[in-house]
Amino acid sequence: MPRSRHPNKEIESAVQHAESLGWEFRKSNGHAWGHLYCPKSSRDGCIVAVWPTPRSAENHAKGIVRAVNR
Repeated sequence: MPRSRHPNKEIESAVQHAESLGWEFRKSNGHAWGHLYCPKSSRDGCIVAVWPTPRSAENHAKGIVRAVNR
């Protein structure tokens, strides 16, 4: 099943960037809209929260891209 699109275009673009680099998106049942999991499948792997309505969507999208590119 394909994932739903994020309502903000900058954040959706950042999530697509992460997925193109092998990160996996999982929908969240809590406060976050979802989480991105890095391809490293050990305890050292990274998790990045994707928020539904951040104060600054542009800054949140930049933060996602920054975390993914690290």
